Amino acid sequence: MAALKRWVLAAGLSLGLIWSVVVSSSMPSWWDPSKSCFDKLGPSVGPDATVHTSWFPPSATCDFGGGDVRDYLSTTNSVLLSITGILVLTLTAVGIVLTLRTLKGDPGPTRSADGADLTRRHRNHLLYGALDVLVVVAILSAVNVAAIVFGEIIGGVLFAITTVAGLAALATVLDRHTGPLPSTALASRRRGAAAGGILFGVIFGATALTGQLPFFRLWAAPLAAITYAVVVHVQWTKAATHQSHPASAQ
Repeated sequence: MAALKRWVLAAGLSLGLIWSVVVSSSMPSWWDPSKSCFDKLGPSVGPDATVHTSWFPPSATCDFGGGDVRDYLSTTNSVLLSITGILVLTLTAVGIVLTLRTLKGDPGPTRSADGADLTRRHRNHLLYGALDVLVVVAILSAVNVAAIVFGEIIGGVLFAITTVAGLAALATVLDRHTGPLPSTALASRRRGAAAGGILFGVIFGATALTGQLPFFRLWAAPLAAITYAVVVHVQWTKAATHQSHPASAQ
């Protein structure tokens, strides 16, 4: 059931990114919208036009002055894209709600620390986890550019949600395999969600402070790796404290 909930969110975000690219490609090009109007509507109109666009409902018009306003995006396409957008948004919203619900409820069976080398497990969590985050964030920094260029504002927003969900999922998997013990699946999901949210917040905040939004830079990858190592170490410390003082933790 938990896997189904994750797939609902993944499907919603993936379809949302595709939808944003389709809508963006249906609009006049952002680098030369007047030329797009001229090329599509024919040589009978002038080369200069004022372009008006809307993401929802998706629409675009070319104003050539003197009351000569023409639809760049047909009404039929606008309606179809609007209906599709509503369906994708609904699927994404349901996926987010279902995913958030996995952060509470039955913790499931406890994974024991018996026979585990916790020192080595801690070290592996820090080292291999940081390396994984380094690679993933480097890839995301490149995908971030494509999502915004081809998906524009909606693509950027959906990419941000996808990044948080992806980093949280990665952190959860790493926690289950090399995280603190004893533990439960619920605890791993919560620690993973916290790590994913903190990572994105640090990357976004640092990018904003350097004045480079909306595009992430490659230096975000080592920053994320260091941040992840710090977060994981704190989570291990808190887990050890919890085990040392179970009564007060309750």
